[in-house]
Formats: sequence, structure tokens, C-alpha cells
Amino acid sequence: MLIRNLGDIRKSDRNVRSNGWVSARLLLKDDDMGFSFHVTTMFAGEELKMHYQNHLEAVLVLKGTGTIEDLATGEIHRLQPGVMYALNDHDRHIVRPETDILTACVFNPPVTGKEVHDENGAYPAEADLVAAD
Repeated sequence: MLIRNLGDIRKSDRNVRSNGWVSARLLLKDDDMGFSFHVTTMFAGEELKMHYQNHLEAVLVLKGTGTIEDLATGEIHRLQPGVMYALNDHDRHIVRPETDILTACVFNPPVTGKEVHDENGAYPAEADLVAAD
């Protein structure tokens, strides 16, 4: 059994900050759960263009408002508490937080904890991280 405290994670190296967001990574690849679990805040006024080419992600909005745009279709969807979106087809998208948006996220395959978005808005594949070490 794994027990983690969000407050403790936010004070550790599992709390990863990058341009426009901060992510407390409660479960990572080395926890052997088959997925990673994050509590992520995306900051108001940002425009976060992402394309997870190596991962699938599901996101539940807990607090805040904004929009997500599907870049393949041009569709824009409202984000607010209770809305879940799943990037089940490695969807290229842009999140535009109007307020800070607090989310709970799951990634498959799990991330190792070192990842931040690359120039394409993706997290690298694990093999790419190992090669960089």
C-alpha cells in the first residue's frame, strides 16, 4: 500500500514546475502502478499548447474555468469543475485557463517524474529520458 500526502509532495522534487503549470506527481513509474497520478494547476492567462505523442492522459477539473481546443477539429470545450477530458488519440490541444485550474490527471504509460513539455508540447518517451541521463 502506498500512502502519500499532497502537501508533502508539493515540498519535494516530485513537484515539477514549468511554463504555465505546476504538477504534484503523487504516483510515478517507479511506483509500479501502470499509470502515474498528478495534481496539476494550470495558471490563469496562459495558453498551453500540448501534444502528448507518447502518453495518453485523462484529466478531471476540480477547480477553475477555461477552455480546451481540439486542434484537429477546431472544437472548443468549456472547462469547469466536474468536467473530464481524455486525450485518447494523442490529441493536439490548447488549454486556456481563465482562472487557475486545479486538476487530477492520470498518464499512461506512467511518467518517471522528470518530464516537462518539449518544443512540440509532448513529454518525451521514457527511452529518450534514459538516453539523456
